[in-house]
Amino acid sequence: MPRPHGTQRLRGEPHERPTPQHPGKPAPPPRGQPAPPLRDKQLRSHSDNPLYDYSPIVGRAPIRWPGGARVAFYVGLNIEHYRIDRPSTSTFAGTAGLTPDPLNYGWRDYGPRVGFWRLLKALDRHGLRASALLNSEAGEHYPQIIEAGRARDWAWLAHGKNNSTFQADMEPEEERAYLVEMLDSLEKTTGRRPRGWMGPALTETFRTPELLAELGLDYVLDWTNDDQPYRLNVPGMLSVPYSVELNDIGLFVSKGLTGPDFVRVVKDQLDQLHEDAADGGRVMSLALHPFVVGQPFRHKYLDEALEYVTNHPGVWLTTSDDIATHYAGTMAGA
Repeated sequence: MPRPHGTQRLRGEPHERPTPQHPGKPAPPPRGQPAPPLRDKQLRSHSDNPLYDYSPIVGRAPIRWPGGARVAFYVGLNIEHYRIDRPSTSTFAGTAGLTPDPLNYGWRDYGPRVGFWRLLKALDRHGLRASALLNSEAGEHYPQIIEAGRARDWAWLAHGKNNSTFQADMEPEEERAYLVEMLDSLEKTTGRRPRGWMGPALTETFRTPELLAELGLDYVLDWTNDDQPYRLNVPGMLSVPYSVELNDIGLFVSKGLTGPDFVRVVKDQLDQLHEDAADGGRVMSLALHPFVVGQPFRHKYLDEALEYVTNHPGVWLTTSDDIATHYAGTMAGA
């Protein structure tokens, strides 16, 4: 059964080794205040990413997670709604362009109907709160799922309206209106305004982070380029690690790995990050989709992987919200 609301589980001992500081960046503005827009010159440059600077992990101030943990672990649980009239994530490309496409649509629709509820038992068994990456249309279509997450005090992240519409090719005012409508829907269904964002298929425009900052959000998961949180060049906005590698779609669907392969990958990921974290905390996200890992023949392997993580020394079992809060509160000059 889930642990009481607001509690996290921690296993492990403190381990500290200071590393050199580097020059700090300006403090973020108060939440909800508009962020200064990125300069047009920045947006026109295609050779460099204006959203963040290069920062090698070896030269950073050390992150210290609560209780001396080395690794902050969270489950990124994708709760998604797919349109029946658009191609989306598919298990068989041959029918993906058809409307309707019963083969692929039905495969995805297994998630909210069955796979989610099997996965929920595994999270409960190991006392894990999810970081739910929620399409607003999923919140509107699957109220029983939202009820289950609210009862367990999950973190709710904005994940666009649906997973068939990418966050791309929008003018700023069009995107702002889209985001406002989506966030208002999520707040209505979950009872909480999201703090974090991950775009459908990790998509953004160049202006998405600054618009999100204006609307009160303070972190994104889309830029999967680090094992630690860091500040974007948008005041008040962090990047929190997410993984397209430690992700059931990539592992099972794209690479064709087996259940035992999945367990080994999860174990190897955690062991290596734990070793790396001798000079500062790391983040490990496990990205799950109920229509993939929620299949019956994969369930026991998810359970085995979570058993290893939750009993590993030096792991903070947490949410992406709490990772962002801790980093922002303790690494002001990073």
